[in-house]
Amino acid sequence: MITPPALVPGDTIAIIPTARAISEEELRDGIALAKSWGLKVKLGAGIGRKAFQQAGSASARAADLQAALNDDAVKAVWCARGGYGTVQLLEHLDLSMLRNKPKWIIGFSDVTVLHSALQHIGVCSLHAQMPFNIGDKTPACIESLKAALFNAPQPVRYAIQPGTLPMHPGTVEGLLTGGNISVLLSLRGTPMDLDPTGKILFLEDLDELLYHFDRMVMNLKLGCWFSKLAGLVVGGVTDMHDKNPQDPFGLSAETIISRALEGTSYPVCFGFPAGHIADNRALVLGQNAKLSVTHEGASLSFGKEGSMT
Repeated sequence: MITPPALVPGDTIAIIPTARAISEEELRDGIALAKSWGLKVKLGAGIGRKAFQQAGSASARAADLQAALNDDAVKAVWCARGGYGTVQLLEHLDLSMLRNKPKWIIGFSDVTVLHSALQHIGVCSLHAQMPFNIGDKTPACIESLKAALFNAPQPVRYAIQPGTLPMHPGTVEGLLTGGNISVLLSLRGTPMDLDPTGKILFLEDLDELLYHFDRMVMNLKLGCWFSKLAGLVVGGVTDMHDKNPQDPFGLSAETIISRALEGTSYPVCFGFPAGHIADNRALVLGQNAKLSVTHEGASLSFGKEGSMT
């Protein structure tokens, strides 16, 4: 896998809306943050543009992203926000130049589409906070993004909180893959489908009905994803709910996943600080990582800290 070069002060980062519409005002905190790191900010043509919920037609959004990818002055692309629509861009994009001139693609949630596509061409990317709402995130979230972009990724460590589901202890090294469960499921059976064999899988999601979530997890289980892994990292599975609270499904999102893991023995941790949560730490997808899980806590390390490159 190819890791894009680190940014340095003076580099240009492009903010591109690949999915939902967004205004320049909504990006104010993200723009200010990037400039405070010494970066120049280039706003994509889609900022302020709207076609129904999205930042223009699929072809217009793809052209905006392609222009940033083709621009040698742009050293990283920061997807503006999630929502829905990034998958519509795939048939209009040519990502192949990133193998020779790699640059960081940054985002999460709907941007899982691009992470999956980049893994198929052998290029690492950043599952990390987007500029939208970044002012509401924790200092650790923001610092982890800066560290990853400037090639000083810090290990993500956390202590197990009371009431957390049992974790499988152990240490494993492997390529980190994954992202948003709903998006990963939508790519199943397509050329962008991931092969989890021997990898550390990261999963997160937001605002799903619990029985829908169980259906998604069962798809992954029946597709043998959970039986092939080297390790599993479960981030935020946030705001999951019942359609009718008077007739509940009866299982939490974490328990649904735990039940699907019966019979496995590789390291697993729940409650990892990444996803649709305030403490959304940056993860380098496509890079080799070291996952360590104990009864007291867990850590995920990259680069030198993980003894991998």
